[in-house]
Formats: sequence, C-alpha cells, structure tokens
Amino acid sequence: MADYRAIAGASEAILELLRHAYAPADFEGRQVEFKVYTGTDFKQPMTAGISLFLYRVFHNSSLRTPPGRLNERGRRLQTGLPLDLHFLLTAWAPTASLQHALLGWAMRTLEDTPVIPAGLLNARFPDVFRPSETVELVLAELSTEDLFRIWETVTESNYQISVPYLARMVIIESRVEARDGAPVQQRTFDLGKQIAE
Repeated sequence: MADYRAIAGASEAILELLRHAYAPADFEGRQVEFKVYTGTDFKQPMTAGISLFLYRVFHNSSLRTPPGRLNERGRRLQTGLPLDLHFLLTAWAPTASLQHALLGWAMRTLEDTPVIPAGLLNARFPDVFRPSETVELVLAELSTEDLFRIWETVTESNYQISVPYLARMVIIESRVEARDGAPVQQRTFDLGKQIAE
C-alpha cells in the first residue's frame, strides 16, 4: 500500500509514461507538454500537448477494507483506503489534425501499458509505492452530459476533445496502529434466559 502521496504519484506516473514514449520525430519534430491540470489551468491551456485532469475520487467498491500491513514493530496498521481515480485526458494543439494525432497516440500508448509498475509510480515521488504495487489504468465511461458539465465548470475556453480514464485500486495505507480488543476474561451464556416482567 502506498502513502498519502499516492494520488499525486499515480497522476504523475501516467504523464511520465507518455513523456518517455513520446518521439518528436513522429510529430514533425514538434515539442509538446505533458501536465497535470487543475481547474484554473484550463483558463490558459498549453499550446500543444496532453493534460491530465483528476475530476473525481471514489472509494473502490470491490475491495472495501484491505488489511493494513505490519509496521516495523510487527504491529498491524489500520485498514487501507482503496480508491479509484477518475481522470480526463485532453489533447491540445493549434490544429485539429495534430490534436487528433496526439490523442490517438496517447490512447494507444496507455493501452499498451495498462498496468503501471511501482518503478514508474515512484518516478516523481520516490518511495510512495511499495515495489510489488501496481495501478491499473483503463478507459472509463462518462456520459456526454457529464463531460460537458465538467467543461462548463472548469473552463471559459472552448471544449477540447477529452477521454475519461480510471486508475483502479490506488490503496493509501494508514500510519495508525489498529487497536486490539482486550483479551476475553469471561463468557456469559444467557440463551433461554427468561426476562422478568
């Protein structure tokens, strides 16, 4: 399980994957940017590149309470917090053809590496994820209405083609030791006991 920087680490890892795979020669030598966006970044977007916008974080419903790991003293920590991260990947370019080419390239690159390993997850923030940890990245579903609502909320500029992605099972570990109950000292059997009226 990762520490509290896991959300930031996963966001940066997705873009780091794209940065490493990008070859300017494939795009007529054009240099592009790769950046994690906040809502304010949409007001003055990049000229050409790929942005990643985290628009929603949900609790993962398939793994409700992953067990906490053992700390250095051998004590069990509180249960992990499993999260699903919902992103919008947006291609930016001065021409439609370059924008479409960048988007197709980015989607193909992410599809080729659907499981992001710990080495890449720790590229920007070292030692966030344990060596055995991975994050699965898949295309997500987002209705057209919800997509336009996001764009209306975060930007004053024109809509740009965007694709929703889901990073599954980002588990944030606790630093707090789990509390053990006191040892059982006595048993009380009251089955069949009558209640006085």
